Amino acid sequence: MLNQLRPALVLTLAFTAITGFAYPLAITGVAQVLMPAEANGSLVRKNGVVIGSGLIGQNFASQRYFWPRPSATVPGPYNAGSSSGSNLGTTSIRLKDRVAVDIERLREAGVSGGVVPADAGTASASGLDPHISPAFARAQVARIARARRLREADVAALVKRNAQGRLMGIIGEPRVNVLELNLALDASGN
Repeated sequence: MLNQLRPALVLTLAFTAITGFAYPLAITGVAQVLMPAEANGSLVRKNGVVIGSGLIGQNFASQRYFWPRPSATVPGPYNAGSSSGSNLGTTSIRLKDRVAVDIERLREAGVSGGVVPADAGTASASGLDPHISPAFARAQVARIARARRLREADVAALVKRNAQGRLMGIIGEPRVNVLELNLALDASGN
């Protein structure tokens, strides 16, 4: 029996050392050398202070800022320690009611346009998506321009400058990072 147990223990220890220690350390080291900003969480700094991440959304609620899409994390929105979608299906009455409440809140706040973009009323799969669609950003232009006493054309131009296209022109959807857009809005002076 010892002849069978020894190889099993040696292999368990060897694979634990390789897959549990050596491989993660090697990958972390390579990431720190090749792409340190991404390896450290894509942190966004303002005046040397970390104010967020380019990869994790934040809950902006002020009329003066662009709002992110709804977040389904608990106990509050954009809780990075509780990444999850709502898991409500398309036939769910609870989902329908929540989306209706979100859309009504947007309309009362002055989000303009005929059709409300889908991401304005639906949470992402993680509940932490830092991006909104350019259409949702454009729908918020009038509200923000009013709150900041800016020209709508200036706010719309800011959205256009901060919009990102598809990766290599074909992968993903056009998007706008809400934190970066709000920082650009603050930097514009009002």
